[in-house]
Amino acid sequence: MSFLTEPEPERGANLPVMPGISRIVANNPGPMTYFGTNTYLIGTAEGLVVLDPGPEGHPEHVDAIMRHAGDRIAYIAVSHTHHDHVGAVPALQEASGAPTVGFQHSAIEAFDPDIKLGHGDSLAGMLALHTPGHASDHLCFALPVAGEKVLFSADHVMSWSTSIVSPPGGDMRDYFASLNLLLQRDDDVYLPGHGPPLRDPRTLVRAMLTHRVIREQAIARKLGEGSFDTYTIMDALYSQLNPRLRKAAERNVLAHLLKMEAEGLAVREGELWRAA
Repeated sequence: MSFLTEPEPERGANLPVMPGISRIVANNPGPMTYFGTNTYLIGTAEGLVVLDPGPEGHPEHVDAIMRHAGDRIAYIAVSHTHHDHVGAVPALQEASGAPTVGFQHSAIEAFDPDIKLGHGDSLAGMLALHTPGHASDHLCFALPVAGEKVLFSADHVMSWSTSIVSPPGGDMRDYFASLNLLLQRDDDVYLPGHGPPLRDPRTLVRAMLTHRVIREQAIARKLGEGSFDTYTIMDALYSQLNPRLRKAAERNVLAHLLKMEAEGLAVREGELWRAA
């Protein structure tokens, strides 16, 4: 797969993305977040939508959002309830007074959106697409912008890396289905939760789906050799991986195994897995 890179964004700056859309990148860089969480400021006919306020513990990021958006904020939308996207919601809502928006079934008790969306619902001209896999409550948002079809793809499809699928909130069967859902669409550009915009997005979506199919085939071959725990399978399949990413890789392996179990292809015996 071919991924994109970008220079480290200026912290606290309101960076133009497309007409009516900008982003402020939170200062939470890491192996799972790239340079940080993209907080999007989206101009709509109903006012400004702030998508993914970022992580908790970064008051300077909330200050930057308020400095650039202020009393123009109409809604605070959340793509999914992982802390690097939802953590700053309480602080931003206290500062702005704007209502929160998210999937109708939140995955965490700490976030109960004021406006609950299901698949196919709309808010301020943005179409919500339920795309579980990375997270059970994951939403993408589609919006036409300047003659182009834009999809805020959050962490479902990112331009800089594949997504982790970590059970129980992450589900590999759902992830496959949600990738296929996007392949049925004709969006021109994805604006992800981390990293730069992605044009010709379906090329990468197809590559991601193929990558997962190949990975699952490799797991099946390993199970053909006997019974193994998830670490042993991960170690065999990801031997050259950066040590900082090996725990995430093991979670992906578990997600694949649970999918294979549901499909009658693998059997769990305590901590070990074998072919069915």
